Amino acid sequence: MAAPLSIARRAPVERQLVTLRVNGADHRVAVRPYDVLLDVLREQLNLTGTRRGCDMGTCGCCTVQVDGRPVLSCLMLVLEAEGASITTIEGVAAAREEGALHPLQEAFAQTGGSQCGFCTPGFIMSALSLLEHNLDPTEDEVKDAISGNMCRCTGYIAIVEAILQAARVLRDAEAPR
Repeated sequence: MAAPLSIARRAPVERQLVTLRVNGADHRVAVRPYDVLLDVLREQLNLTGTRRGCDMGTCGCCTVQVDGRPVLSCLMLVLEAEGASITTIEGVAAAREEGALHPLQEAFAQTGGSQCGFCTPGFIMSALSLLEHNLDPTEDEVKDAISGNMCRCTGYIAIVEAILQAARVLRDAEAPR
């Protein structure tokens, strides 16, 4: 009698080597065709700041930047990311002076924009993309930029204020003296 399909032996899936540019450094990883970026970041590169939330693209916890655009890493196949520049939450502060947080990270801490903190990396990655293109966003533009992110703790008021505060700090830093 044949084994049921659920326990039938399947041929192993071949892994292939790809090079990912993450936070400015190249990483060579072996991946399966169906591996998503979130799993490779967390499990192979140990970049656990990118959170696993819903695994369906509805919560935004797994947001990273790929070529400067916010992307839900739970929905992006890792093979699609090869050749792109990927930035995770770990790379945000790393691009600053040693030990310095990005103004967006500081603003979240100062305003209470992160209560439990689980969703914060996703919000920061989405907001960072907005602020890289618009240092003078309106409240509605901020709300639109973070509309793909969910928080169960804050009610969003402090999150929006944090992003607007960071925009002011970044504008002031760029203003001619």
